[in-house]
Amino acid sequence: MSERRIWTVLATAGAPLTLAGAAMYLLPGPGVPVLITGLAALTTGLVMIAATHRS
Repeated sequence: MSERRIWTVLATAGAPLTLAGAAMYLLPGPGVPVLITGLAALTTGLVMIAATHRS
């Protein structure tokens, strides 16, 4: 599996995690850890995709 594929999967998994965390944050529930995890995965994936795209 190539690095670009790994980063794409990470970004793809981070997007729904971010949305789920935001929904749980607004509704009663422990949404902050899920929101933080989703944002971290999404941001890391997108930054690494951009870095590999340039090279």
